[in-house]
Formats: sequence, C-alpha cells, structure tokens
Amino acid sequence: MSQQHPQQPTQPFPPQPPKKRGVGKIAGLGCAGVIAVFVVAAVATGGGGGDSEDTSSKDKPVTVDSKPKDARTEKAEPADAKSQAERFRACVAKNGTDTEKAAAEHVTKVTGADKRNDILDSAEVFTDFTGGLMGPHQGEGKLIASAFTSCYESKNGLVTVYDKDGELLANASY
Repeated sequence: MSQQHPQQPTQPFPPQPPKKRGVGKIAGLGCAGVIAVFVVAAVATGGGGGDSEDTSSKDKPVTVDSKPKDARTEKAEPADAKSQAERFRACVAKNGTDTEKAAAEHVTKVTGADKRNDILDSAEVFTDFTGGLMGPHQGEGKLIASAFTSCYESKNGLVTVYDKDGELLANASY
C-alpha cells in the first residue's frame, strides 16, 4: 500500500501585486465627492430657490394688490355657504316634519351640497348646537342628517352634521 503524501495546493497563477488607480478614477471619485457635498448642503439648508422666495414673501407685509383678492374670497365663500344653507332650510320647510323643521332652524352653514359627482360626495352641515356626539343635541343632529337625505340624492354621499365647536353631531348616507 502506498501512502499518500499531502500535497501542497498549487496555485495556477502567482499572486499579483495590487493595481494602482488610474488618474481617471481618482478624478471621477473626487468629482462625485464634490457633488455629494453640494447635495448635502442643499438638503441641510432647505432646498432650492423656490422655497427661499416663499419664506421671504411670508415675512413681507400684505400688499395692496392682495387685499382685494382676499376680500373677494372671504365674501364669496360665506355668501355661497349661506345660499346653500338657505336652500337646505327651504327644502326642509317644504318637505320636512315639524321636528326636522325645528332642528333645521339651527343650521348656520352648509358646504358641499352643490358639488355632486356620485363617486364620493361629501356634504357638511354646521349648526349652533353644542355638546358634540354625546351632548344633549345629538337627536337634533340626527334629524338634520335625515332631513338632508330627504332633500339631496347621491349614489355614494355622506353628510356630516357638526356643532358650533366643530364636533361631530351625526352623519348619514344620502
């Protein structure tokens, strides 16, 4: 029997010395580093020029040109909301029960009743009641929501009734 002698592993090729980096690689890595510094600086300071212009305009006083625009916006929204509330109260006065009529007298504002697309309609009715969902006027909130469903139709609508503090009183599908 022959004994096998452990053989030393042979390497097919002798080890090669480490390669030196070329000038192109060094320049490329240097440019990438400079760009990375600029990106980090831009992120740290808040970004581009658009943001700096917006923040400076917030500190400026209101100009004469913007006052009429703001006044028109403020006047148009309550007038539109008031007309929606008036239309809702008129509908309840015509078709509602006595208790619905009494509850509808507390409606101060209606929004979203004129915008319907039958996909996801959302209307809000604001009242002068207090107490929220667990308060004493929860029943009136449900009456108002019920009256709203009688006056407006949608395939997929939701009416939400709020008290004067913006707390939920009731909601219903219409």
